[in-house]
Order: sequence, then C-alpha cells, then structure tokens
Amino acid sequence: MNAVAGAPLPGIPRLNVAAGSVSPQPPGTKWLLRGITSNERYVVREEKDRLVAKQPSLGRAEATCAALIPIRKNPSWWGLSQDERRKIFEEQSRHIHIGLQYLPAVARRLHHCRDLGENEPFDFLTWFEYSPSDETAFNRLLAELRASVEWQYVDREIDIRLVHEPA
Repeated sequence: MNAVAGAPLPGIPRLNVAAGSVSPQPPGTKWLLRGITSNERYVVREEKDRLVAKQPSLGRAEATCAALIPIRKNPSWWGLSQDERRKIFEEQSRHIHIGLQYLPAVARRLHHCRDLGENEPFDFLTWFEYSPSDETAFNRLLAELRASVEWQYVDREIDIRLVHEPA
C-alpha cells in the first residue's frame, strides 16, 4: 500500500472485497471503503461504445493481480461545472484515450463514493485486474494518468496492490 497523495490508510495484511452492503462492520476491521457503480459521467456515446467493445470482464483466471486505488479530488474540482470537468478529464488529460490503450490487458471498474454522501473518505474507488505479465503496462497507465492535468485536482490517492490467493 502506497499513499501517492494525502494521508495513508492504516496498514493491513489482507483485504476482503465484498459486493453488496456490509453491515455490521466485521470485528477487527481497520477501515471500510464503500462505493457504488453508476452511470458514466464524462463519456460521450462513441467513447462508451469503444470502452464496452474493448473492456474485458472482471474475474478472468489469468488476472491474478489487482489494484484498488481510492481517490479524492479537491474542492476546486467539485466547484467546476460538469462540462468544465469533462474538458479537463478528456480534452486536456485524455483520460479515456489513455485507458483505451491498455484494454483489454487491464480490466477496470469505477465505484462512486460521493453518491453515498460527502462524509466518505474518497470520491472514487478504482478497481483494476491484470495478469502478472501486464504489470509493467498497468504501471505505465498509472504514470500517464498521474502526469495529466486532471491529477492536479487529486488531493488523496492510495495505491493498494493485491495478488489473488486461491481458496
């Protein structure tokens, strides 16, 4: 676990990813991150169609590596209008264009935390899965995104790397 920006999360030896609600919080839990999948907010139809055509499904047997990257953007980002955020997201930062270059090697899913309330510690939980042979490509993807104009609005980011342990 690496705090790329902002405060770190307490260290943990294992992570449990659960679908649906978790209530009550299991004993011994050091932290709980919550998010929901929702509609895509910054894509146009053509981009959505290209993403869907190239996006692999999660849970592929060869994708034994994963990354959970919680992100919080600063108040300046949220003070922008939707069209201003879209301009930064794609027209300046080319977020979708960059991501498309790494599909289908990297599968991804975005979870929105802000939709659950402003008291959540992060705005987004980004989940990625990839095979060990694609780790270098995944690291390049992150480097490109972190070098973009959009990342000037990120005030907290934690990079949590995971390896699937067979049951």
